[in-house]
Amino acid sequence: MEMPRATGGRRLAWDALPGEVMAGVERLLGAKVIATIDQPGGFSEGLAARVRLADGRGAFVKAAQSARAPAIAGFHRREAAISARLPPQAPVPRLLGTYDDGDWIALAFEEIAGRLPAQPWRGEELRRVLETVGELAALLTPSPIDQEILARPRLGGWPALTPRHERDALAALAPWAADHLDDLIAVEAATSPFAGHTLLHGDLYPFNILMNADRVVVVDWPHAWVGAPYCDVVTVLSSARLSGVDPQPLADAHPLTRHLAQGQIDDLLVLHAGFLFTTAVRAGPGADRHLLDMMIALAGASLRWLQERW
Repeated sequence: MEMPRATGGRRLAWDALPGEVMAGVERLLGAKVIATIDQPGGFSEGLAARVRLADGRGAFVKAAQSARAPAIAGFHRREAAISARLPPQAPVPRLLGTYDDGDWIALAFEEIAGRLPAQPWRGEELRRVLETVGELAALLTPSPIDQEILARPRLGGWPALTPRHERDALAALAPWAADHLDDLIAVEAATSPFAGHTLLHGDLYPFNILMNADRVVVVDWPHAWVGAPYCDVVTVLSSARLSGVDPQPLADAHPLTRHLAQGQIDDLLVLHAGFLFTTAVRAGPGADRHLLDMMIALAGASLRWLQERW
């Protein structure tokens, strides 16, 4: 199965921002915006663009309106708080400034020269990303962010799919999951939190990674949480399964996963897929179809790896 489109369908152009928001972003960047290029990758509703400034510099700007997209605006505010506290040596974009008038929130980051990883995954690119995730875990242990700033981990949700209409909707997307729903619920109920002291990205898929010949950079941090250092590695590997890559040899070789007990990866895959499938099944008619397709594809990839392990 191919990776679905990795960009949401509700992006705004720079010219669609109110004039006072554009002026506010230009003030914090210290120069006028003379050109913009919309960016692929990610699913936030609102602006996501590289901007060219009159003095020759560049930046990446994202923005959302609280009245129109309150959840996304909330994510942006949390991301601003997290990004401002990440260590300077971490492979993440540097936050240049924030504009927030109570309704519109805009974040400006350093411009990263790079592209999304190729999909399907290429072996060398996947190896570099997994290496960077290991380095990132070492840098972010212990977590440099206060827990109260962070989100709850986006894990679990299978019990919400027990009503007949929800189970039927799940069966249309993933027959195996519907047939084994009671088993998946039992695993979720018995699973303890993935305890640890590492700041995790929490949404580490290819559309949140930029890379070039010299470096790999992890972007978009609103869903960060503190837990076991191997969790982001498993997330990346589950996306590799969507590309037809067997994740197991990579998990057996990676320093953060090679010594894990069988159940530690299995439990994470169960809860990971549970969040994605539950969100997709219970999404309302106004949900972004591109986002739902991506969630369903990634959840299915996690379950295929789980089936192979079981």
